[in-house]
Amino acid sequence: MAWTVLHDERSTMRQQFASDNNAGICPAALARFIEANDAGHAAGYGEDRWTRQARERIAALFEADCDVFFVFNGTAANALALAQLCRPYNALIGHAFSHVETDEAGAPEFFTGGAKLMTAGTPLAKLTPEAVESLATRYSGPHHVKPAALSLTQATELGTVYTPVQLRELSAVARRHGLKVHMDGARFANAVARLGCAPADLTRHAGVDVLCFGGVKNGLAVGDCIVFFDRALSDEFLWRIKQAGQLNSKMRLVSAAWLGLLDGGVWLANARHANAMADRLATGLIDVPGVRLIAPVEANAVFAEIAPDLQAALRARDWQFYTFLGATGCRLMCSWDTQASTIDRFLADAAAAARA
Repeated sequence: MAWTVLHDERSTMRQQFASDNNAGICPAALARFIEANDAGHAAGYGEDRWTRQARERIAALFEADCDVFFVFNGTAANALALAQLCRPYNALIGHAFSHVETDEAGAPEFFTGGAKLMTAGTPLAKLTPEAVESLATRYSGPHHVKPAALSLTQATELGTVYTPVQLRELSAVARRHGLKVHMDGARFANAVARLGCAPADLTRHAGVDVLCFGGVKNGLAVGDCIVFFDRALSDEFLWRIKQAGQLNSKMRLVSAAWLGLLDGGVWLANARHANAMADRLATGLIDVPGVRLIAPVEANAVFAEIAPDLQAALRARDWQFYTFLGATGCRLMCSWDTQASTIDRFLADAAAAARA
């Protein structure tokens, strides 16, 4: 049966900087998705060869004997992983600007059954050993919550990255106080690309117990994954996924796309490209009057202070981005498919608007 696709140019969006979620599925992931779809019937709920291969490939990527689970999105990955680590009377230590604190509608608290988030607002959205130590020792006794997990975001919500040394220092504090270490890796690929480290050096070798490995922001349509480096922690986790409505009955159509990212290092190439586009954007913005970078560009995000009148002028030219911090702190995100010509058009419009 042939399908006719009606195309209305008014419904399309040119490349923008609001979110890396705006980009579509990358060609390599789409090709493996189509391959799995065209292969005919296959067992459901992950009992298929694509899901088995994806789990094996992810384990090999991290050089680990680990458990790998797929869920629909990053919020589910974070909330369910933290629920596996925390009881209702526990506390989770994280950054005040982390996604689990600001952008998940209370999902971690809901799925843990009430565990409390304890946060620190340390600079550049990165926790420090001193801040973790302070939070881990704030309370004692049954009248207060008992810290059970440390959550680290890599790359952070300000586009900064933790080095392996910094991660090991934070994990050492966590271990001293009996905390398990969770990593929100929605943009983990961008951190690996920037640092040039092996994935294992930013996770299990640095003391991370469970990683929520983001694929959606790196070129997938759907399907982030959860990697338990400590397999003892994943006991009965599949039941938690099912109860939360996150067990995909046609799992191969998620996991096959992951194979597309993993084939030939596409996941890393996508991240390197997005990072390079952010570098290009930041370099150009420095020369625009009324613009000042407010965080180092270490992943695929540019955070800049842009005067309100310049923001308005850019939006009048049909550019989309978020005002993220106060009235002037703006976030501009680059994606796996961001074109250099898009960057250059934006910079030309910004320069013209600044001169007007």
